[in-house]
Amino acid sequence: MGLFSHSDTVPGDAGWDPFTPVLEDGRLVGRGSADMKGPLAASIAAGYRFDASDLEQPLVIAVTADEERAHVGAHDIVKRSQTLTSGWPQYCIVCEPSQLQPVYAHKGGAGITVTAHGVAAHTSTDKGESANFKIAPFLAEMAELAQTFRTDKRFQNPLFDPPTNGFNLVINDGGTASNVTAARTVATLKLRAMPDACFEEAMQMVVKRAEAHGLDVSHSGGGAFFADADGPLAHAACRATGAPRAVTVPYGTEATCYQNYMDALVLGPGNIDQAHTVGEWIAVEQLHEAVEVYTRLIGDLCG
Repeated sequence: MGLFSHSDTVPGDAGWDPFTPVLEDGRLVGRGSADMKGPLAASIAAGYRFDASDLEQPLVIAVTADEERAHVGAHDIVKRSQTLTSGWPQYCIVCEPSQLQPVYAHKGGAGITVTAHGVAAHTSTDKGESANFKIAPFLAEMAELAQTFRTDKRFQNPLFDPPTNGFNLVINDGGTASNVTAARTVATLKLRAMPDACFEEAMQMVVKRAEAHGLDVSHSGGGAFFADADGPLAHAACRATGAPRAVTVPYGTEATCYQNYMDALVLGPGNIDQAHTVGEWIAVEQLHEAVEVYTRLIGDLCG
């Protein structure tokens, strides 16, 4: 089996000292304590309890970078890691924070970038062409589409909470002043993929509307993570944690990169609500519990 984590974090925020860890009221406070240096440390501590000669099956501990942006590290190791590609582990635990609840499915994420081009000029000259006005009709259609995604059950999956695809849109015209026509405006849209929720159709609804308005459009990302909730790995995780069954979550992990190579599951200490926050923390007690859970899993699946 493999225990998979990432070492990168989101940037530190103003208003606290994010990179000086503090123990406070049974909590480890610091950037990445929950997402996910705490879970990574727990996986290493569990692995350290075993001698390779005592294991019937190999144990791999893998640590990637760039999870917070584009999963570059995860994509790279599944293609180039000699340790992995020479003999894939049968089972993969992604140690992201799940409050030690086994997770068999989560949403994916796809980004769509739509760009409008104009001509910059001082508004007093009447020689400019605003990229903002060019993109405005498309934005109005996206507001209507957002309502469709929230209400049309074809784009929902009741296994998830919330059951919707989290359609979102942000706009950037480079901070153009109000007396200048915008030369370029970029709308960045995000969809969270779910199985059995017409995800590709939803993507194409956005892309085709952008193309119909003559806007530049590109997209990347996609698939959700979905494993067998009644498979041997899920059952082993439930035995190790005492959970009644594996669950789904709305956030995403690198499990999407690994699921085509190994039987995968997400299982880690900490609460995802703490990820990326000012004052991020993880309960020390749950870190210790995670070491025991991973130890039981290693003994069960590798011993």
